[in-house]
Amino acid sequence: MRVLIAGGGTGGHVIPALAIARELKSRYNAEILFVGTARGIENRLVPQAGFGLMRVKVGALKNVSLLKRLRTLVDLPLAIWESRKIINVFSPNVVVGVGGYASGPAMAAAIMKRVPTLAFEPNIVPGFANKMVGKRVSAAAVHFPETEQFFRNAQVVGVPVRQEFFNVPATDDRRPPTLLVFGGSQGAHAINEAVIAAAPEVLRQIPALHIIHQTGERDYNDVHAAYAQAGIRAEVSAFIDNMPQAFARADLLVCRSGASTVAEVTAAGKPAIFVPFPQAADDHQRRNAEAIAQGGAAVLIPQAELTPDRMAQAVVDLMRDRARLKEMSDRARALSHHDAAGRVAKMVAELAAR
Repeated sequence: MRVLIAGGGTGGHVIPALAIARELKSRYNAEILFVGTARGIENRLVPQAGFGLMRVKVGALKNVSLLKRLRTLVDLPLAIWESRKIINVFSPNVVVGVGGYASGPAMAAAIMKRVPTLAFEPNIVPGFANKMVGKRVSAAAVHFPETEQFFRNAQVVGVPVRQEFFNVPATDDRRPPTLLVFGGSQGAHAINEAVIAAAPEVLRQIPALHIIHQTGERDYNDVHAAYAQAGIRAEVSAFIDNMPQAFARADLLVCRSGASTVAEVTAAGKPAIFVPFPQAADDHQRRNAEAIAQGGAAVLIPQAELTPDRMAQAVVDLMRDRARLKEMSDRARALSHHDAAGRVAKMVAELAAR
């Protein structure tokens, strides 16, 4: 079985795609080829994982300038043509679109050539590429039941995350209460600023609180200096390599609500304060956060309403209510999906067998 996996750009697209690729290779001995663009994170992660990568030239259509959009529209037919050539040479049994710049042209080429297609959509609202091909794909694997309406033959499977997140133990009440703050690999400036400003008041009310703060490279020096100036002993780092371990130490998380983050939070069963990235395409981070908050597993604070007082009050209210934290943790685990990668791989294998 040969499978072409198309898409990328960000870790939210590439990391689940790699989990699916590994599952296809281990379960079905599949031959895997990725299609991406020259500027996405797939250029680093895919070769590191041992998979081949081809590139097509295509840009963004959402949340970009008119000039950029026109350039993308001009490049799009060529990207579809390049994708057709890759399909002709590789001859895949199935093409899997994971969203991102390269996904649309490759999926369009596969549909035109009548190659079976599977769309993987981790967000509650599909990205532009998946939305364009949603009703023409052979099947779709989605994270939220609300997303099924956008696709043909959709199944709710969840988002592949590392098994270590499912193995995160329950919080040990004998340890000091711990707050984990992060904003993805690049950090989140708005969250960093709000937490720094809120920290003195939070610690005034909860003196034993320990803060673990991943800042991203850009804000590391400023955040580290701000804690030191305030006399707060926080564990500050630009990037956390072992995030499951950090989750295990935390009673409460403050973070963005991208699809991969939401999947990791629910897999680990951690209560969270979500601050969605407001410029995310189609505001999908807000919609992701709303789904988890409505399930009773998280609190949602829109970035437009994010003030130090609001952040401090939310953290203090939750940290003082251990029963609520426990209930949120249980509800988060109930929203998680085990073996998501295996279920997607099975759908691919079924399409290939037709």
